[in-house]
Amino acid sequence: MSYYIGTDIGGTFTDLVMLSDKGDVTIVKAPTTPDDRTRGVLDALDLAAKGAGLAPKELVDHLAYFAHGTTAATNAFIERKGVKTGLLTTLGFADVLAIQRCMASWAGLADHEIAHYSTRSIPQPIIVRELIEEIDERVDYRGRIIAPLDEKTARASIRRLVTEGVEAIAIMLLWSFRNPVHEQRLEQIVKEEAPGVFVTISSSLIPILGEYERVSTTAINSYLGPVIHRYINGLEQSMRGYGYKGPVSIMESGGGVLPASEAALQAANLLTSGPAGGVLASQKLGELLGFKNIITADMGGTSFDVGLIVNGEPELQTVREVGRFHVALPSIKVTAIGAGGGSLARIHAGHLTVGPESAGSVPGPACYGRGGTEPTITDADVVLGIIDPAYFLGGHMSIDTEKAKKAINDHVAKPLGLDLHEAAAGIREVANNQMADLLRRVTTRAGHDPRNFVICAYGGAGPTHAHQFASIAGITTALIPTTASGHSAFGAVTADRHRSFSLAFGHHTPPRFKRASDHVDVPALNEGFAKLEARCRDALGPEARIDRFIGMLFRQQVHEVFVEVPNKVLDPADVDALVDRFQEKYELLYGKGSALRGSGVEFTTLRTEVTLPVVKPRPTPLEPKAGKPKEVAMRQVYFYRAGFQEAKVYRSNDLGAGHVIAGPAIVERPDTTVVVGIGQSLEIERYGNMIIHLAAKGVH
Repeated sequence: MSYYIGTDIGGTFTDLVMLSDKGDVTIVKAPTTPDDRTRGVLDALDLAAKGAGLAPKELVDHLAYFAHGTTAATNAFIERKGVKTGLLTTLGFADVLAIQRCMASWAGLADHEIAHYSTRSIPQPIIVRELIEEIDERVDYRGRIIAPLDEKTARASIRRLVTEGVEAIAIMLLWSFRNPVHEQRLEQIVKEEAPGVFVTISSSLIPILGEYERVSTTAINSYLGPVIHRYINGLEQSMRGYGYKGPVSIMESGGGVLPASEAALQAANLLTSGPAGGVLASQKLGELLGFKNIITADMGGTSFDVGLIVNGEPELQTVREVGRFHVALPSIKVTAIGAGGGSLARIHAGHLTVGPESAGSVPGPACYGRGGTEPTITDADVVLGIIDPAYFLGGHMSIDTEKAKKAINDHVAKPLGLDLHEAAAGIREVANNQMADLLRRVTTRAGHDPRNFVICAYGGAGPTHAHQFASIAGITTALIPTTASGHSAFGAVTADRHRSFSLAFGHHTPPRFKRASDHVDVPALNEGFAKLEARCRDALGPEARIDRFIGMLFRQQVHEVFVEVPNKVLDPADVDALVDRFQEKYELLYGKGSALRGSGVEFTTLRTEVTLPVVKPRPTPLEPKAGKPKEVAMRQVYFYRAGFQEAKVYRSNDLGAGHVIAGPAIVERPDTTVVVGIGQSLEIERYGNMIIHLAAKGVH
């Protein structure tokens, strides 16, 4: 038998999903090991082997494929644990990274933080000014060299950076995406002068218009490069040490996996590696079950991550904010807040707040008994009777109810003058309303009605809270995958190989134009796509599927929208049709009548997405399970506003395809707990996934 494994490292647990070629799915969770995250992966591998009745080496002998999603890049950047990095840039442009298009004081902040002007701050720089060297060279906007590269002073600049102890160098020259020859020569010189230094050149990583976005992305890639290189190499060596000889793939932000050797050089492409896996897994599940509009909701130990799938396709973004800076690489759009099972409940100025601070995996919630004394969402779930202390993680991890009670009593109930259960229910209510607010925000701000979506809830805590936060947001159907607690890891092992390539184009029409094709160089457009397609074939071979897109915006506007481009040699009529498609998509996103066609249209960026399927087992429908669902217990569960209610308790192993249960009810799985609220019902569909039909708003 062959096995396929996907892993995902979260703030509290490291998840592992193992598929067999027979279609069996195994999920295990091991505590994340912050000091050496690779150890948590190997711990999970040992647990998977034990569950299969095999020694770890026996499992690895039958392992056909290994994929990994990680938050290592995000954590290292937010915590500023990258390496000392230098920057080489065109003479006169040393301050572009610091100016940040005048967005430095508010980039990456929430709306309520931006409103408090006095509390704004300039982010800690990626590269300090003393490590930025200006290079005497110049290429114009057409790619013509108007000032040659001064190699002598360039070598001196590189030597100075090396003496300052830099481990990485970023290179971003003005207009290098039109003509990369100077950047490429500088890269060669760095390798001659400092062969051990990590180098990123912008013309290779991100050849698009916008010097700030290019320098920010290039700097981040170099800043994180050595850290991620060591991390991925360590993971690969650990797997090889276990005897694994197959491919190691790493989940990337744009919607697929990269070979470990490539991923180690593309740190900036891994900044939303883990969350992207869950969105991709939800997309594939939606295809299987016939759901095209899905809100993905990943509630883990430290955060609540939300993505959108519209008409069967994940919502992408070309520029995103990470750690107060901008990254201009295509990625699956995921919006997060600090609301997870380990989020801390505290009193500030007489008000109860939950998150964004988290107890993490160490010490973890108070009920874990690892030294945590502050209350968390998980502690509230235990106190309210939702989580059975004797069956947490299938009974493999002990839970201390008394410590959970003490934490809530001392830090919430007594300060607010509430009894224990009112305080615990308040913690859940605050957290669930915060999550519902995020669900509404990511849908309505993009012009979508949340009532037209199914919510796919996963992560260790997602199924426990979906019945409430989805109902508050006005959603009527919640989907709980069979892989819920390891859904992002499942996305990693089932994701196809993927690469994305971009190229600046920069053609535009005048105002009040008649035909765009009269002003756009159609042969140049075809030539640009031909270059990108050649890179696609070099990356993944001639069998891979290539999709083409062009970024467009109305002149003097800021909203760039990418439009799908036919896979053929384009003619003038095709270019004119692109404008019509752009206007239609623009008004779909921003409202009828919002398009300003009369101002002219810019054709900004060409992009290709190349995908090569990865071999993986296909799910098998289950045989309907006869008879009435078996109850294992009745339990008093506290529901907000309703108080204690008698809830039926089921074990997932006793439920089968076709079973329907009415709320209030609890379904206990070895990896998570599913709550069915008052007036709600749950059914098991033919592949074993759970579908909760939610009550009207306010009943939970």
